[in-house]
Amino acid sequence: MEYILKEPERQISTKIIQIWRTTNTIGHGSFLLGFVALLTASHYWDWYNWVNITLYVLIGITVLSAIFSILIEPVFIQRTWRYDVDENFIQLKHGRWNVEHKIIPMAKIEYVTTDQGPFLRKAGLYSLNIGTTASSHKIPAIPEKEALKLRSLIASYANVKEDDSFE
Repeated sequence: MEYILKEPERQISTKIIQIWRTTNTIGHGSFLLGFVALLTASHYWDWYNWVNITLYVLIGITVLSAIFSILIEPVFIQRTWRYDVDENFIQLKHGRWNVEHKIIPMAKIEYVTTDQGPFLRKAGLYSLNIGTTASSHKIPAIPEKEALKLRSLIASYANVKEDDSFE
């Protein structure tokens, strides 16, 4: 008997685009502030000219990287992320040029957890972490009700026992 898998269809939330833009802006802004501080110090203490040139090049590269990471990448990642869950497998698929399609058998799952940092909490989203013997996998940006339902569903399909001894 052959089991036929259909392509995953569920998408992650579009709210994640703004969250990724915010976190990428914070990261790139931090780098730019550091480079500008070094450039200011370079001019103030009259460092070698090659230091100034290097800092200007690094600032240019950071600006180009910021444009891609803030404006283009979040939309691209959100549109290509797909996942699906059934009683036998979890499928995770993402990417356009380098497509990664993971099929995780329920029999191999050891734990399922949900994550929620401050940005995800504000948007009412969770990330679902699925652990197997060899690795862990993440489904980002799932609405709260769906994430909690999926966590319970996967735990029941995989016969994962809840351990309250750490609380």
